[in-house]
Amino acid sequence: MTSVFEEALGADFRRLHPMMQRRFGVGLDAAEACVGRGRMTIRRGPWWTVPFLQIGRLRNILVPDLGTDVPFMIENYPYRDALGRETVTFVRTYATRPGRPARFDATMVLSEGRVLDYLGTHQHLAVDLDLRVDERGGLVLTSAAQRFHEGPISFRFPMLFSGRAALREWWSEDDGAFHVDLEVRNRVFGFLFGYRGTFTCEWVPATDAPERLKPRRTEART
Repeated sequence: MTSVFEEALGADFRRLHPMMQRRFGVGLDAAEACVGRGRMTIRRGPWWTVPFLQIGRLRNILVPDLGTDVPFMIENYPYRDALGRETVTFVRTYATRPGRPARFDATMVLSEGRVLDYLGTHQHLAVDLDLRVDERGGLVLTSAAQRFHEGPISFRFPMLFSGRAALREWWSEDDGAFHVDLEVRNRVFGFLFGYRGTFTCEWVPATDAPERLKPRRTEART
């Protein structure tokens, strides 16, 4: 069994830097989790984006806070969800305010040969991800189609009212650390949200994720 990302990338997975291969090789077969800690700068768009970001905070989908040199942690744990799918957590915790950390929750599964990213505590948003390996052995993730699922309601989310995310992650030999750069943009309104940071990782044995990292609801619809 290969990891979710290795399966989606196919032969291109071997073009990743070895440290990136280990990081995105997290899965049940590898039986280990990846926990990263570092510092990040968080940005957002104009003032009118704040209400949307605040709504996203309620379900751990977006981060409305700003900050430079913000301590953060990302936890990637493999587990098998209630539907039997191998899943990897991508839970980011930001110490933007004393005693009130912000979280950005995502869980990723393999669906029809590509990575499907469920966002938030209740997996309301299902986002297709396009993956490619760049010239430095880093990984580029670009969001594509998005669907909203809640109870009997299910529809394709209009991109006019959403954002397209572009995330780049790579390993640098210069400082022996991972680097990440994310931007979320709307085709009409421009820049909405982004962060840029550096972190180091430790790998720990794991074939399940702590309950605090799992979504409160598992969504069957893709």
